[in-house]
Amino acid sequence: HPKFAAVGSLQLELLPSPQQLAAQPAVRMSLAEAVAAGTVANETLGFFIGRTYQFLVRAGCKAEHIRFRQHLPDEMAHYACDCWDAEIEMSLGWVECVGIADRSAYDLTVHAKATNTPLIAEEPFEVPVKVERYGLSKKAAAALGKSFKKDAKRVTGKLDEMSAEELKALKATAEAEGKVSLTVSDCGGSDTFEIANELLVFEATTTIMHVEKYTPNVIEPSFGIDRILTAIYEHTYSVRAKEGDAPEEPPPKKGDKKDSAADAKPGVLAFPPEVAPYKCVVLPLDMRIVRECEYAGMRDALRATLSEQGLQYKVDESGASIGKRYARSDELGIPFAITVDEDCLKQFKADAASATATLRERDSTRQVRLPLSTIAQTVAQLCSASSLTWDELDADSAGTGADPKVAYLKQMGVEEALSAAVTALAKEKPADPMKWLSARFAAL
Repeated sequence: HPKFAAVGSLQLELLPSPQQLAAQPAVRMSLAEAVAAGTVANETLGFFIGRTYQFLVRAGCKAEHIRFRQHLPDEMAHYACDCWDAEIEMSLGWVECVGIADRSAYDLTVHAKATNTPLIAEEPFEVPVKVERYGLSKKAAAALGKSFKKDAKRVTGKLDEMSAEELKALKATAEAEGKVSLTVSDCGGSDTFEIANELLVFEATTTIMHVEKYTPNVIEPSFGIDRILTAIYEHTYSVRAKEGDAPEEPPPKKGDKKDSAADAKPGVLAFPPEVAPYKCVVLPLDMRIVRECEYAGMRDALRATLSEQGLQYKVDESGASIGKRYARSDELGIPFAITVDEDCLKQFKADAASATATLRERDSTRQVRLPLSTIAQTVAQLCSASSLTWDELDADSAGTGADPKVAYLKQMGVEEALSAAVTALAKEKPADPMKWLSARFAAL
């Protein structure tokens, strides 16, 4: 396959038929090794296995929970020369989610025989090719036609399928015994014909071929979308530990009342940005952007640029704290949040072109400040097949273009520690906030 080299180096967990019959565990090898060893039938089938693996990982399935299992001899379909299932490990165990069957040329060959119509493809050669062929002579084919009448096409067709070595061995048997038996199995049934030695005349011929004729082969991948979606939900869901959570908590005593709201931990659906239904959420931190008409232009411009980039987004204008609104969007699997704060409003009022907003990434919870005019384009790049990644964007924002003091605080982890401390402070509400902060930082 011309594109097999692009996936040949992929290291996959394979469970071939011999391993299953011997009750042995799966083996890990590259696709190139599997094809070379004959574990996978051919490069074309290997290419589709590799692309299926890449799709599942890119969609959000964890690579360490994906394997490919070969069909056993007693479950291999009659039309398939090889077949592999992509199985994903979930709470239910290993679940078959994709079937990849090499149907070879079975379908077209059967139809061609049943309808007596050649179903072949032709591809012209750039330069004519000389082909040496060993087969029946024209006179021998005519003699077979007179001898076998309605069965002549089946007999000659069987002889045409045989290799030069097989034909020479057949001729040697006929010369030794005066005749030879030939079994033909096709859609017309299975019959044995006796052919006299004088009817078997073979010759070597050289022909000039201008086109290549072949019967196209078929690889049939079948995807169970509902099962793949279930795997994505399970593999991307996690519970984010709250700030200040103890590693282990003693079990509640009998009769104790439990505050489910206070004890609830925020869930996160870490959908890859490419497949997340909503790409970002807009969070007005300063409610003036919602209430006051003078900021309507900024609000409408942001929404318009998001729509122009083809991004599905939500707007959370509730009065809840920013932390709760972040948690809501994290539970919905929204990868990015655009926070419009007081600084953004001041900048917009002074010079609309200089306004900046905060972009937060769901999984790392890190934030960068970007121009409001280009933030939608940046989100679109992060949610597409673009080479831009969040780590690159975060590193760039902490580089020469940013305030050196802010870049230093971000690099040393001070910004993150301060943010976490302020969040915990707001939750605890101590009588002496400064003393509480001093004790917290002293314990670090």
